[in-house]
Amino acid sequence: MSPSPSSSSLYSGRLLSSRPASKGLVRRLLARDGSRWVRPSCSLSMNGCAAGVGDRGVVTMHETRALPAASAPQEAVGQLRAAVAALNADPPASSSGIIRIEVPIRQRGDAIEWLHAQRQSSLLRCFFSARAPLPDTPAVAVGSRSSNGNGGHKEQWEQPVSVAGVGSAVFFRGTDPFSLRDWRAIKRFLSRDCPLIRAYGAIRFDASSDASVEWEDYGAFYFVVPQVEFSELEEGSVLATTIAWDDSLSWTWQSAVDELQSTLHKQISPCSVKVNRSILQTAIVNLNHVPTKASWDLAVTQALRMIKGSQTELVKVVLARCSRYITDTCIDPLELLACLKVEGQNAYQFCIQPPDAPAFVGNSPEQLFHRKYLNISSEALAGTRARGKTRADDFQIGQELLLSIKEDTEFTIVRDSIKKKLEMICDEVVVNPSKALRKLPRVQHLSAQLAARLRNEDDEFDILNALHPSPAVCGLPTEEARQFIRDYEIFDRGMYAGPVGWFGGAESEFAVGIRSALLGKGYSTLVYAGAGIVEGTNPSFEWDELDLKASQFAKLLQYQEHHICYQEAGNMGTLI
Repeated sequence: MSPSPSSSSLYSGRLLSSRPASKGLVRRLLARDGSRWVRPSCSLSMNGCAAGVGDRGVVTMHETRALPAASAPQEAVGQLRAAVAALNADPPASSSGIIRIEVPIRQRGDAIEWLHAQRQSSLLRCFFSARAPLPDTPAVAVGSRSSNGNGGHKEQWEQPVSVAGVGSAVFFRGTDPFSLRDWRAIKRFLSRDCPLIRAYGAIRFDASSDASVEWEDYGAFYFVVPQVEFSELEEGSVLATTIAWDDSLSWTWQSAVDELQSTLHKQISPCSVKVNRSILQTAIVNLNHVPTKASWDLAVTQALRMIKGSQTELVKVVLARCSRYITDTCIDPLELLACLKVEGQNAYQFCIQPPDAPAFVGNSPEQLFHRKYLNISSEALAGTRARGKTRADDFQIGQELLLSIKEDTEFTIVRDSIKKKLEMICDEVVVNPSKALRKLPRVQHLSAQLAARLRNEDDEFDILNALHPSPAVCGLPTEEARQFIRDYEIFDRGMYAGPVGWFGGAESEFAVGIRSALLGKGYSTLVYAGAGIVEGTNPSFEWDELDLKASQFAKLLQYQEHHICYQEAGNMGTLI
């Protein structure tokens, strides 16, 4: 067990009132505890988003090489080392390219446990788990056209249950908002013929706003094709390595292969390390919220005033809260992720951690979009209630949610907005069901499933750009809601509520980065939650909803009321 934090690191935080002028100071205070948010110090290979790259054509070589199946990860690592050595002895002539070498493993391994064994902090770590098929949800199919929108291609790959990666074959990071040029820079390295070469990452909720210190390592967006990747399948596993190079980016074949061999020989463990999946061995000794309850009430009241008034067209805005938990021990991001995964089969689990940086971890129930060839699926998710303690109680609460006028207003705004945006880009849009209950372990929501068909796969960027931010995490109209958030939220959302997922050659999938947290190397964990404000909203009810959405983290951190010492001082909350 790690030593307890000092009293000075525990009780030095302050919460300021909800004034835009205080935003920078509050962001610095949120990031401060006994540890430091550290900038990465190691080389990451090449940044594929270097100036002008998106205007170039694809790299000249895409290839996937499958080796014979191994009986265990130890054997697979040996095969990969030998294959890379052989490749280095007979290098390709191409000036740019990407090669994936993969070894099937006959036994199913756990992706989180494999990642937990790779403890080198100098390497990037990432994890993404696909959501299980939704129960009792009718299939949404776009008819009228032939096949599956894949141009006659037959799917030749098994979809991983979870993927964990370390290191960087190529990464993509920028400080300006994610653009079409950046998307093209990523797609240069992806191909339909190599569908499992994927770029995993996330995009800021609002890339036009300045990043606070705890989010600086991520930039406006951060994606990576891992150097070494472990895929957990239904009945097996795959260990793979990827090498990428581009002479025009000053990252030659020799540079890439030398870096990969160093990673494979010095930093990759073939073992897995068991992870505690029940509860974290820690307790919360301090907690503060930004904004405070009083400041929250003021912001919600102002939002309602604008929604009801005639000065703007605002009909909904989503306001969020950042809660800083200080625990008596350091939290391992992967242990937290493993605990979230236990109750999150109907959600996306993710973890992104740049080298020596905080880890962004989440358990999101909400899909932004999934593209497979030309087919697109998306969903609307809004309105929240707790689950009942009994089956009858749960049914009653669900019916109240279905019949709530306020919740229906919020949900309809989200669903109809997503449908309208899809119709602008796609030929066909189907909504089925148009309104249903989505029951999660702790909460239940109103939901709708949408499906559509792209006119061209190159329209994928337009889908991402149109759907983010959705009214479920921002509001409507988008720009009015986003400006209200900029004016009244005094912390940096960072990647919270932004797109998180992966791009591939044949398909891509993104969740909305909600139900998420940022974990540093010290004792501080930042937990984010949001609530939609529409006409008829009660500020106190929405504050309770924030607690409900953050409850999965609070429970895992073993929150206990008597550990908290909190005192109000006028309109300023001070931790003492």
